[in-house]
Amino acid sequence: MLLGLRLSQVPKMVMRVKEVGRNIGDTVKALRRSLFLLAVYFASILVVATPASAQVSVPAVDLQCLSPNPSGAVDVPVYPGATLTGFANCKVTNPNQYAERIDIEVSADGLVVAAPGTISLGGGQESEFQTTVRADQRMTMSGRNLKVTATVIEANGVPPPTVTDSEVQMIINILQFSRLQVEATEPFLQLSPKTDHNFEFKVYNQGNWADKFAVGVTEDSRDKLEDKGFQISIPLVSVEIESMGDPMQVRVLVRTPKNQGWTDEYHTLEFEAISEFSCRYETSGCNSMSQMITIYVRGVYLPGFELIPSLAMLGMAAAVIARRKMDDDDDDEDPEWRESAPGL
Repeated sequence: MLLGLRLSQVPKMVMRVKEVGRNIGDTVKALRRSLFLLAVYFASILVVATPASAQVSVPAVDLQCLSPNPSGAVDVPVYPGATLTGFANCKVTNPNQYAERIDIEVSADGLVVAAPGTISLGGGQESEFQTTVRADQRMTMSGRNLKVTATVIEANGVPPPTVTDSEVQMIINILQFSRLQVEATEPFLQLSPKTDHNFEFKVYNQGNWADKFAVGVTEDSRDKLEDKGFQISIPLVSVEIESMGDPMQVRVLVRTPKNQGWTDEYHTLEFEAISEFSCRYETSGCNSMSQMITIYVRGVYLPGFELIPSLAMLGMAAAVIARRKMDDDDDDEDPEWRESAPGL
């Protein structure tokens, strides 16, 4: 009977054990959940309590450079009398709490440069400086590279653990300019009426790049010559010449007046060359140069007889004849005068 009682209690004991196991499992899950929430809480406290200086692992630097020109490039004028310089405005910034010493390095494809060597900045500070480039006078028009680099060489008095820098690259424009020279091969010439002659002029391009030039006789000079009966023809109206190269020869065909008259006359022809580049791009206006020549046209004379020298000879002959006549009159009066004074 006792054995039967104990056997009847076995299922109840098993159920109690299972219930105790479930309670233990719930307790463990609740404990794990509490530990996880506690860990998250402590982690959030550590993040909030970490100072800003400890959040930056290495020193840092930021560099920015801008050109004052709308194109964004550094323009350098090189015409005679120009400043020969261009510049960019730069700003270097220390974005963290380190006290930094920053090295500034500039290169400009062989041009002379000027910029501060080093800059010291406290945490969160910035400094502005100017980067200047200088070219040679009459340098050929070209584009070059400008590179500005800011490098942290000290942070809180010691070298940084890694190389930290910031770099800016820009374009340098060596600006084109126009300059020319005009030379007349025959500045003075004597011609007869109704004579054809080719006057030659040399045009030099003394700018720093190839240029195109409009050439010809000035309008005022042409009008005056044509009113006098001249005929003018120009085979070329524009020429393109390389910088500092050989001059271009331009011809002006002139025919003197058919009816000159009895007198000699002097006429002026003015040749002009105008730079097309200057008219398009230079703010000072068109760059031009002119050269004047003198054309001496002889009057029409009878063959073997020139008017002015002949008149001069006639005048001299008349004077000699008059002088001889006066001498003859004096000779005729001498005998009568002697007779009135006997004994002499």
